[in-house]
Amino acid sequence: MKRLSSIALIFAFTTSFAQDDSIAIKTPKKEESTPTKVFYSQKLINAKTVEVLRKGILEFNVGHNFGDIAGDNGGIEKFFGLDNTTDVRIGFQLGLSDKFNLVAARTKGLFVTQQWELGIKWQFLRQMDNDPSHPVSLTMYANDVVSTQKASPLADQETSFEDFGDRHSQVVQLMLARKMGKISLQLNPLALGGAIRLPLSKKIILIADYFHPFRSQSTKDGFEADGIKLYDPFGIGLEIVTEGHVFHLNFTNATEILENRFIRKTVTNWGDGEFRWAFTISRNFVLFRPKNAKGN
Repeated sequence: MKRLSSIALIFAFTTSFAQDDSIAIKTPKKEESTPTKVFYSQKLINAKTVEVLRKGILEFNVGHNFGDIAGDNGGIEKFFGLDNTTDVRIGFQLGLSDKFNLVAARTKGLFVTQQWELGIKWQFLRQMDNDPSHPVSLTMYANDVVSTQKASPLADQETSFEDFGDRHSQVVQLMLARKMGKISLQLNPLALGGAIRLPLSKKIILIADYFHPFRSQSTKDGFEADGIKLYDPFGIGLEIVTEGHVFHLNFTNATEILENRFIRKTVTNWGDGEFRWAFTISRNFVLFRPKNAKGN
């Protein structure tokens, strides 16, 4: 009997030790990485961001630029630009997949009106939380814009439209961005553009973007011969995040609202008071849900 009791005690001790040892050597579960939301909107002021919509999400976006606050076309007589509507863009963006979006828009410009835009936004890389192997987001945007405005009868005008090709313009952009703490930074290498997002509170964020276009000397000489001086587009504003909308209140000297236009030909200058009030408002809708989507 005593021998059986001893054997039982040894077995219990051995089993307990084996269980404790297995717990000690168990491999901890790796923390799951999640995508980093570098920006909260598809566009800041003038610049598009690296963000794309998930599959099945449709964004409705309205951008509106008023006239110059000061300068020759502003001042109290023009109610600091609020009497004039220089640019309006009404656009849609649809997530065909989690990385590939389709863009369609109609824009009224200052010099060229009735502009129809069709574009794509494709995200190649996405920054991930807790994953050093995915430190940045990289997105490409490309579009084609055609104007259906009636051709001007005057020769040598931008809207003379001698052939159908004169009505078209294209843009290809690469956007590289990273969120570091609460600050989001973006670089647009092709036109040397940059953007920053700096939270002031939970729902109010300071935003700014800038472009420095590269032009040949012959291009500059051609504009100067026509009495046109070119400037770098710069915008600064506030992003207000609400339950269902993202609202931007902006100030910018960008001439017109499309990249096809303001990157190549911004003719208004901050130093002369030739910057304008602008706002952008966007709202997302669920157009369709992927079959493997979770939740309601």
